[in-house]
Amino acid sequence: MDLTRRTILQGIATTPLLTTGLTLPASAQSAAPPASEVPPILFVHGNGDHAALWLTALWRMESNGVPRSRLAALNFTDPLARNDDAVAQPNRSSTEDQRQELTEAIKALKERTGAARVALVGSSRGGNAIRNVVKNGGGADVSHAVLCGTPNHGVFDWDDSPGSEFNGRGPFLRGLNSGDSEVTAGTAFLTLRGDGLDKYAQADGRLVGKPGVPTGITAEGPALKGATNLVIGALDHREVAFHPRAFREIYKFIAGREPAFIAIQPEREVRISGLVTGTPGGVPTNRPVAGATVEVYRVSGETGARNGEPVYRGQTGADGRWGPAEVDPTSSIEIVLTSPGAPITHFYRSPFPRSSDVVHLRAARPLGQADAGAGAIVIMIRPRGYFGLPRDILLLDGKEPADVQKGIPTDAATTLRLPAGDVGRSVIGLFNEERIAARLWPASEGRIAMIELTN
Repeated sequence: MDLTRRTILQGIATTPLLTTGLTLPASAQSAAPPASEVPPILFVHGNGDHAALWLTALWRMESNGVPRSRLAALNFTDPLARNDDAVAQPNRSSTEDQRQELTEAIKALKERTGAARVALVGSSRGGNAIRNVVKNGGGADVSHAVLCGTPNHGVFDWDDSPGSEFNGRGPFLRGLNSGDSEVTAGTAFLTLRGDGLDKYAQADGRLVGKPGVPTGITAEGPALKGATNLVIGALDHREVAFHPRAFREIYKFIAGREPAFIAIQPEREVRISGLVTGTPGGVPTNRPVAGATVEVYRVSGETGARNGEPVYRGQTGADGRWGPAEVDPTSSIEIVLTSPGAPITHFYRSPFPRSSDVVHLRAARPLGQADAGAGAIVIMIRPRGYFGLPRDILLLDGKEPADVQKGIPTDAATTLRLPAGDVGRSVIGLFNEERIAARLWPASEGRIAMIELTN
């Protein structure tokens, strides 16, 4: 099996191992439509991302009775777009690369479920791949296409960077948007967008490096002629895919009814596993990393201190997979990733209420010049959205971070550097109602603490 095919299959968000312990409440079982009424759903991530961003969406689908075996989330091998779609770049993908990988993932899901057609849900660039597949030969396999924050008319529309996938004047988007309708007949299309807070749908070029220069794009950029187009409030570029409000619209559109639950319904037994991936040359990829060690600890939700020995310790093989680890669904956890050529990364996470095999791990970025002299470093990241100030409550170690811009949400990470005397103490990350405690580790040992938010 070649690397592309293997990577696609690694992105499938279900395995027979994870079907045990499913404890859907009786009310959900009675409210859920038969599986045959909901097509299998394949979730497609965005630029530079991976399948793990769909974690909460998968949990919410399961909580509403969609069998885990009919849900999938793929990893594009090289998720970052090329600067020029026609010019090869190391560890980056073209629109054609993504079209081929998505086509293979659709085929795999159809074969596994026996379904004639599948539904596709894409975040940002993932929607470009979905439109490309549907328009250029794969529409017969796709019943529904949900595009969340996809820059359907570009991030910019100007003469610079004519070969960019994200240029509204470029050949890729011109081809997708040609004709009286911008959707393909036979597939039902839904677009979701926020009300002015999408960093990639702004009239001013400040957020793409050209302040004061009109982009030619407005907040309506993600809408498509011929689609159902919804504006779902003050949500940012990523939240329109991963927020509970987005889930409601995704589920309604595909299932044809309101979800029985928005909140994630817990399981009694929880097992987690995932893929370790690398960033060669600083480029995020979904290429598996062999020889990485993963440890999982139960920790105090108040302090981040470990509660005993690891519940799991293992090393990745050629496929980059780790796990499964059995975890307490009520306990906060620490995942320690020791990956070749990268800092030792201590991930601190909220309790996992349900099982998942897309708990994918990328080591923290290498220590840089800005880290020189720091005794300890903690990074708080929000994979499923951006930090919006003053929209959100955001505190790291009791203070609002200075490196998060106010206004349009643009930042998904904030970094705190502390003196060596702070090593070993607790740091609290607070984002709205989610609170995570982490322990500080010595930067001199090449260690970084990572507070990874779920919400």
